[in-house]
Amino acid sequence: MQRSHIRNIAIVAHVDHGKTTLVDAMLKSSRVFRDNQAVEERVLDSNALERERGITILAKNTAIFYNGFKINIIDTPGHADFGGEVERVMNMVDGVLLLVDAKEGVMPQTKFVLRQALAQGKRAVVVINKIDRRDARPEEVVNETFDLFIDLGASDEQADFPIIYTSALNGTSGHSPQAEDQIPNMGPLFETIIQKLPAPEADPDRPLQMLISLTSYDAYKGKMVIGKIQRGSVQKGAPVYIIAPDGTRKQGKIAQLMTFSGLNREEVAEASAGDIVAIAGLPEVVIGATITGIDDPTPLPPIRVEEPTISVTIGVNTSPFAGWEGTHVTSRKLGERLFREAEKDVALRVEETDVPDAFKVSGRGELHLGILIETMRREGYEFEVSKPEVILRKEDGIRKEPYEIVDIEVSEAYQGALAQLFGKRKGELTDMRPGESGYMRLTYRIPTRGMLGMHHELLTATRGEATMHSLFGGWMPFSGEIKTREHGSLVAWEAGEATTYGLHSAQERGTLFIEPGTPVYEGMVIGAHARENDLDINVCKKKQLTNFRAAGSDEALRLDVPRTLSLDEALEYLACDELLEVTPKSLRIRKKYLARHERHKARKEKESEVLIERRSPER
Repeated sequence: MQRSHIRNIAIVAHVDHGKTTLVDAMLKSSRVFRDNQAVEERVLDSNALERERGITILAKNTAIFYNGFKINIIDTPGHADFGGEVERVMNMVDGVLLLVDAKEGVMPQTKFVLRQALAQGKRAVVVINKIDRRDARPEEVVNETFDLFIDLGASDEQADFPIIYTSALNGTSGHSPQAEDQIPNMGPLFETIIQKLPAPEADPDRPLQMLISLTSYDAYKGKMVIGKIQRGSVQKGAPVYIIAPDGTRKQGKIAQLMTFSGLNREEVAEASAGDIVAIAGLPEVVIGATITGIDDPTPLPPIRVEEPTISVTIGVNTSPFAGWEGTHVTSRKLGERLFREAEKDVALRVEETDVPDAFKVSGRGELHLGILIETMRREGYEFEVSKPEVILRKEDGIRKEPYEIVDIEVSEAYQGALAQLFGKRKGELTDMRPGESGYMRLTYRIPTRGMLGMHHELLTATRGEATMHSLFGGWMPFSGEIKTREHGSLVAWEAGEATTYGLHSAQERGTLFIEPGTPVYEGMVIGAHARENDLDINVCKKKQLTNFRAAGSDEALRLDVPRTLSLDEALEYLACDELLEVTPKSLRIRKKYLARHERHKARKEKESEVLIERRSPER
């Protein structure tokens, strides 16, 4: 039977096509807020990092009521690095709103999120957003979107999608692509959702089954688990079985039961099949587990997501400055935090290593891991991170590596520089289309290894004009050695405080990362060398004072403004023999071996290993 008064939908789109802004408009149009209530833009992006970066990282739940219908809405991330959120959300919904920018049209992540929806048999309403833009081309974008449905193998029913045109920022919608025909609310969108997207198929009379798709934390209620009730009903205080993805079973009790209404959760005594609910009182439940009734503990198929492609090693900080700035500095605290993150993020893998104070953390991409690292440092954790490395695997005796499909919009003047940049990283041009105003849209297929450290080089080569989006492109045979860094490092050879005199000598050899007065230690990277090799340099030295050289003469030396690395840039910069020291206040790049003689010994051993490998008959 169908719960005809309920619609469960997810909003999916490419990054920055307006998903969260559309949710804002839907909430306001359904009168969730008072007329005099001050409401922030992108109200569902409550995470500080989401607001700073302007992206959705975690899927969010809300619900609105319209003409007697309840519409449960899930706002999903658009970036492919957070695809695990999209994949598990599809288990909770019966249809999707596919949002497409009226100017940009179909983009890489549009393909990714739509593929997830179609693979699970979901129907879609296509929403062409931002039609108020001067350069909007809604008719062409609709054709591009239809072609995408066909390319992804949509059924006839799925390809026969309804279309709504909106300006989410202005809160308007309509059935016409003409901006002047819009009406000042989301009524046409609501009506289309109710008429064209299916109600949940559910049987409230059968034993309880509910798959856990999301988790959250409440300061008063503790851990909350969120999912759609597939069948049966659940009551507050009822005993249940919790069946983990590996089949193990435990008994628990529903302490609190809540449904969604606007931005709030409302406590209820009972909920039935078809509704999306949040449950408190089951602290050991993990994503992918099934909650069942006591009488019939039959699990649902667990959530399956694509495997990680990139890993880093996160370990206890071992630098001379360890413990100066962090609150959580022990391996026990670090391990607990990482394994707790893996419980709520099914796309993340955390493993113990042979080193007792280090953990291997694997994810979907540099952004995926970077967000975790930034979140932990803001929580007071102090640790060190290795260079991101791709995960290799063997299939039928062939070593394979992950590839990316990269979409770039760039001025025609920089096509040559782009071809050179991607060529040296084993990238292959697969498509080239003219854009507008002298711009081109280029598509490359490139090993994920080639994308490590790419962003800064791309912006440098195109003087900041290029925009780049990437999408996982599958596993292909290993493509051989790729050189991703052209420069060595400037390395401090003694501990102390950097002086203007010492840094002035250093800046003649490359680009500095620090300024005078910065505490340094032996083996700390203080800049990028202009040449390929590393260079040890004394940045703490002072002028010898004589009758001809006064102490104040340092003031006459001029230093360039140092390059301040963000977390993402620091991770991109790392070489294989370097670590990133992360604390709540600082980011420091350092060598794995701090002493010069230890680095020299490790370099000789590495050169011997490479020589032996090249001579191996297997190659």
